[in-house]
Amino acid sequence: MRIPNIGEVELLVPLQEGVFEQPMWGTFLRRLRRVAGVDSALIRLRIPGARGEIYLVDGNMPASAELPFADLREGRVYSADELGEPIAGGPDMRVIRMTGAEGIEAWMALLGNDLDAEHSRLLTALAPYFRVSLRVLASIEREKARASLSADALARMNFGWVALDERCRIVECDPQADRFLSRSGALRRGPYDRLTPSSPELDRQLTALVRECAADRHLRPRALNLSRDPWVEVLVSPIHLDTLVGDSRAVAMLYLRGDRSSSADRHEQLADLFDLTPAEARLAWSLSQGLSIAEAAEQHGLTIETARYYSKKIYAKTGARGQVDLVRNILTGVLALA
Repeated sequence: MRIPNIGEVELLVPLQEGVFEQPMWGTFLRRLRRVAGVDSALIRLRIPGARGEIYLVDGNMPASAELPFADLREGRVYSADELGEPIAGGPDMRVIRMTGAEGIEAWMALLGNDLDAEHSRLLTALAPYFRVSLRVLASIEREKARASLSADALARMNFGWVALDERCRIVECDPQADRFLSRSGALRRGPYDRLTPSSPELDRQLTALVRECAADRHLRPRALNLSRDPWVEVLVSPIHLDTLVGDSRAVAMLYLRGDRSSSADRHEQLADLFDLTPAEARLAWSLSQGLSIAEAAEQHGLTIETARYYSKKIYAKTGARGQVDLVRNILTGVLALA
């Protein structure tokens, strides 16, 4: 049979867009199978780090798809007879191997009866375009890996975000914020999905801020502390671009950070991390929360002189040159991941 030119049958567009489909290349494989007049069209993928290989098939999944294709020469079309392990009574096959960036490998195959040189020509013509798609797939996988690492780091530091409408109702939120709202006593998802702080006064402040964001997209971001033990703080900012969230009702973004550990837990972690005594660790945590020496001394029942003596030992052990350095060392160091 004579197979039309790949451009004439619009195979290239679904081939390029196939990486964004679920499952990938579904439209391309359907069209390829129809144009080639075969029983099955398949793509076999091997992505480093993925569990096993990925099989994408339009038609029946043939046993010959499991053949060891790894040793095939790049860019050359093979028939079933050349593979060394032909399936007795099985369909004929044409298969081509391609490699992409980041170690991705792919095999594209046609299976059916009476396959000929035209089928081989079709696979050869498609190969350069498929390699481009593999480069796109490699870029997507790389960005997914980076995003996963970033999301994991943000999750460990308990950062999350919530998009709010003018009435302080939740329009969208990330998984970390959703988990936080389900377990936090300081901030929760109330009736009608309204974001509700535990304190009525803080509720009024948050509601007023969100309304200001709705009225002025250039409003500067504002911070609120919702709880000190464990520490919970939020930053409220107007949405400058509608594309940040998928719903145009959102007028404000609320970025939250909630500490999973109580102050007692943090005292123990500081003592371990910097070899502080229990008294030094308690004072260090209070200073890192922005309290002055006098305020921290009063909180822990110390004289100002004793607090100053402890603070000098804390700065020496943590390598801080002062309270600003101490805050940075504690709140942005590995303790934030604990």
